Amino acid sequence: MADELSTIINDTTQYIVIRLGNEQYGIDIKYIDNIVRMQQITRVPQVSPYWKGVINLRGEVIPVMSLRMKMGLENDTETKDTRIIIIKIDQHEPIGVMVDSVKEVVNLLSSEIERVATTDNHSDGYVSGVGKQEHGLISLLDIELVLQDM
Repeated sequence: MADELSTIINDTTQYIVIRLGNEQYGIDIKYIDNIVRMQQITRVPQVSPYWKGVINLRGEVIPVMSLRMKMGLENDTETKDTRIIIIKIDQHEPIGVMVDSVKEVVNLLSSEIERVATTDNHSDGYVSGVGKQEHGLISLLDIELVLQDM
């Protein structure tokens, strides 16, 4: 019984579910350092359009990008639900990504994840799989790939 439980636990990945427009996306929780409310972003000149600027988070200057624009969607509209998710990946300094809202944390078994074939569309390559849940489908982002070509 203990071995069976261990297998189930090791076979489960936690994702934070975010919303961009009408779509739900999941980001592996192991990359998430913090989630903060929208705050003043200081613009930085001559950067790619998806870079919104930088924020000061407890004395640390963190660059912030629009996940919407990075994925080829329309520009962000800030609301009371807009959040900045601080992502930490081993080879990078912390980076903030702006999202429309953060919904929940879900646990997905590997059997609930369908891998997707990538196409030539660059933004499609950011989705590594689709999580199947009772509330619908969640496109799972390969956040390392999203941040790779910065």
